Amino acid sequence: MMIPTYDLDDDQWNMLVQDAADNFDDVTLNRGFQYYKQGRVLKLTIPSPRYVNAVVEGSERYQVEINLDFFSLSHCACPVSGNCKHMFAALLKYADLHNRSVHMLVNAKTIAQSKPPVTGKPTKPSIMSYGQAKQIAAKKAAESEALLKEQAQHIATMSIPEWHELFEVCISPLTQSSRNAQFVEDAMNSIARIKPPEAIDLLFTMHARLFVLSKLTKLPQDQSGYLYSYLAYHAHHAASDLQDAIWQSIIDATALAAEPHNDTLVGQTLTYLRKEMLGEANENHYFLFHYLGIWCYWIYPNIDNGIPYSKELQLLEAVAGELGSSLSPFALALAQAGMHLYLTNDSEAWKLLDAAKKMSDLPSDYLFHLLDYLSQTEQWSRLRAWLIEIAPLLSMKRNNKIHLYSDYWDLTVHHLPEAEQQMWDTFSSLLPYSRTLYEDKLLANGRWERWMDFQLSSDCDPRDFRVTELQPLEKNAPELLLPFYHQAVERCVLVKNRDGYKAAVKLLKRLAKLYKKMKQESRWELFLTSFASRNSRLRALQEELRKGKLLE
Repeated sequence: MMIPTYDLDDDQWNMLVQDAADNFDDVTLNRGFQYYKQGRVLKLTIPSPRYVNAVVEGSERYQVEINLDFFSLSHCACPVSGNCKHMFAALLKYADLHNRSVHMLVNAKTIAQSKPPVTGKPTKPSIMSYGQAKQIAAKKAAESEALLKEQAQHIATMSIPEWHELFEVCISPLTQSSRNAQFVEDAMNSIARIKPPEAIDLLFTMHARLFVLSKLTKLPQDQSGYLYSYLAYHAHHAASDLQDAIWQSIIDATALAAEPHNDTLVGQTLTYLRKEMLGEANENHYFLFHYLGIWCYWIYPNIDNGIPYSKELQLLEAVAGELGSSLSPFALALAQAGMHLYLTNDSEAWKLLDAAKKMSDLPSDYLFHLLDYLSQTEQWSRLRAWLIEIAPLLSMKRNNKIHLYSDYWDLTVHHLPEAEQQMWDTFSSLLPYSRTLYEDKLLANGRWERWMDFQLSSDCDPRDFRVTELQPLEKNAPELLLPFYHQAVERCVLVKNRDGYKAAVKLLKRLAKLYKKMKQESRWELFLTSFASRNSRLRALQEELRKGKLLE
């Protein structure tokens, strides 16, 4: 598996050679070199730019941790007290990954002791001292911090793109860090050093999170373009945690976005999200939801005509043309469908959703966002039409949010009672994936006959249910249970073995109680006499009937 090597500039390389000279004796250098040549460095990872972790094979496997900035904090799990051959072998492997001279490290002491010529023009020493490197790094950091503070004074007059340039400067030391939850925390802490004016703090914080999300979901590549996909799990996990914070930021900034003097920032926010969304290759489509959130909370509540939606469709097409091969057709189709929803062009929106479905499963959260708009605006007839239309688009096989879909139906039927039959027909069309919900909903709504028809047509057995599950029918429509029990009894008898007969007797006892509850004991007696007569040749069944005290 490939691993990120990160950059190693000349100053850092010189410092590493000097550290090797200062911290290892000649014997350790030679033994470490032998370990390296023998391939004893079994695993090497670089969790961040200036840290190296390794597993080195000695008399057993030892864990090595090296801090390239503070070498004295490095250590190895072997018994040696101090810097050992395992650590140096790991350093040689690290140098090799950066195409640096392994032999230069092995000869670090000789190189460090070399002096420039005494005659002629002085030359720069080949190795910079550790202290010199630290001074230069500190100077660069101070200059960067001063520049950052100077730029931060103009945040209130900056554009959104300029904010993002500022964020880039803030997190520049983290450029090569692994994309995970720690990266999110470190990046947000770095940006938090800037204190924007209180009036725009919510917008500024929201964009900081969006910026970090973009960095998080665009994983680093090596020079050949190889994407380190093995980091994807950690990146996606951290992104999922960041999603909620961004969504809350959008909601919190709603009042701020509605202020006329912030119209420019709102427009620039939409421009940023539009491009990020349409160029997002990540299958989770993080920016799509934030793009829709901006429309949901910031824009459509404050407009009274369809002009912005029509204009947005034009802008989407324009950005799509600019992105070319990097465009996500899936995201484009979903964004366009949303605009057509707002324009009440439902048939066009449905066509786009059908086209998107052919590319990939539609995110259920996206579909619920569309339904939520219709419910919030109390467009009940349209909501009914959308619920019917999107039913085939739901990814039922792995959708654990079908109960949310059901809630929208409940809301629709509450306002449009005539839609109830369409609700049942729609849930029936989603079988078998909607089975549990369908059954629960039938029982909750007292649709006893339909529930029983479904069980009989599905060849279900009363033994598949707990007694308590059938109690609502026993109380409200006991006559519907009669064919259910009778059918099950006959099936048990057809098995023609002792276990089947015992099961039949248990069902007959429950059936007897049911007839008694209905005050039809005479009917029960006629059935039992006929049943025993029909099966008189089945001696084992007759025995079980007598054991169960159903026959004398």
